[in-house]
Amino acid sequence: MILSELRTYLQSHSKVALRDIALHFNADPDAIRGMLQRWQSKGKVEKLPAGTACGGGCCQCDPATLEIYAWRS
Repeated sequence: MILSELRTYLQSHSKVALRDIALHFNADPDAIRGMLQRWQSKGKVEKLPAGTACGGGCCQCDPATLEIYAWRS
């Protein structure tokens, strides 16, 4: 996976959990986190506050344990 693939994935979702990104790309969450930090440093990705719901509607995860990211236009 390259940064542009991550960008496209984030742009197609309003907000997404780190866990879901890692599952989508079949990658280690720490590796994804590193790529997200690169986009954050450029001001393109925002890590949402703890407790933000992912928006999936399933309510199976504790929002306090999720890392949610959003692409900034």
